[in-house]
Amino acid sequence: MVDNIPQLQDIDDFPSSYYGEYHIGYAITEELVVNVVLHICCGVCAAGVMETLAVEGHEIVGYFYNPNIHPQAEYQRRLDAVWTVAKRCGFSLEEGPYDPDVWVGETLLLQGEPECGQRCGVCFRIRLHKTQLCMLSLGADAFTTTLTVSHHKSARVVNQIGQDVGAGRFLVRDFKKNDGFKRAMQLAKEWDIYRQNYCGCVYSMR
Repeated sequence: MVDNIPQLQDIDDFPSSYYGEYHIGYAITEELVVNVVLHICCGVCAAGVMETLAVEGHEIVGYFYNPNIHPQAEYQRRLDAVWTVAKRCGFSLEEGPYDPDVWVGETLLLQGEPECGQRCGVCFRIRLHKTQLCMLSLGADAFTTTLTVSHHKSARVVNQIGQDVGAGRFLVRDFKKNDGFKRAMQLAKEWDIYRQNYCGCVYSMR
């Protein structure tokens, strides 16, 4: 079981150093173009975040790893949506394995947790750890995630976990800033991208 996960309702207690535009261990700055592996949770989030990173000049590889998504048919719908965005935006996409048993095993004892509780932190860590491994295997410079574009997820929590697992190579961002979520929804509508109505896991379906 993954431990030491902050509860999302405690985000105001997190150090300010976990939050910001570019706070990453080996000094990635706005002036430095880097190869970034972007963890993608769905097509809607991918659309807005890809645009933001592309405007900054980064070279991006998408990585779809979401063993939390239930059922498998829903997983496939979201993956298909991400492929649509990838083709429209012209970025390469790596598909991680769909291994829901791993996710269930890590979160089983937290099934009674409310949404935005301890279970969500464990879920973030599972996916970001796998993204870090993808970054290393591809020889990229850094990694980040689309998770912070959602109003339902705390950027502080996601960024803290990203830095914990990132060994100084996690690009800290809050992609919902500057109407990031609104832009993502706009692009999804224009491109007819599938828009889901729950986070993804069997517990959020309830």
